[in-house]
Amino acid sequence: LMNAAVAQDVEPARIAQHCDSVSLCFSKGLGAPAGAVLAGRREFVAEAWRVRKLLGGGMRQAGVLAAAARVGLEHAEATLRRDHDNARRFAEGILGLLGTLRSPLCSVDLAAVETNIVMVSIRGGWPSPTELCEHLRAVSEEELAETDQAVSVLVFPWSAHTVRAVWHRDVSARDTELAKNKLEFVARKFQE
Repeated sequence: LMNAAVAQDVEPARIAQHCDSVSLCFSKGLGAPAGAVLAGRREFVAEAWRVRKLLGGGMRQAGVLAAAARVGLEHAEATLRRDHDNARRFAEGILGLLGTLRSPLCSVDLAAVETNIVMVSIRGGWPSPTELCEHLRAVSEEELAETDQAVSVLVFPWSAHTVRAVWHRDVSARDTELAKNKLEFVARKFQE
């Protein structure tokens, strides 16, 4: 919800007005250690509260969590906009990589990069998204020797031909640059 609101430059309420219920997690992009809220019709929220209690859920340290959530909400626009910018820079780096390599390993639809998520399409049958993710995560002696850096990039094999990369408040512009460089290194090695 918050990423969509920032990307569309609207208040979250404008999006939520079309929903019967809304759940908002304060961790991840907003940076709180835990916590979420649920909004909807009174009966719906009462039933959710009852089921949560049945399953053993309870409110512990609610004030501390509320304080962290408040800080996350107060800084949401700037934080999420930075995440969106970093995701776009990464996607643009992939497009630049396509110009560098004659046989591109991957591609991205830049028009589809609207928030903090980049879906990377894997071309050809090898490597698979899982294999690419493993190579991006691993650090080799060869990488250290060639780049003088040890970079581990965590991305997710989303489908048979797609890898999903997500930015959050703990991923800086420098981290994004390192991730682009790592992808270029891995792509070059696959091409060789």
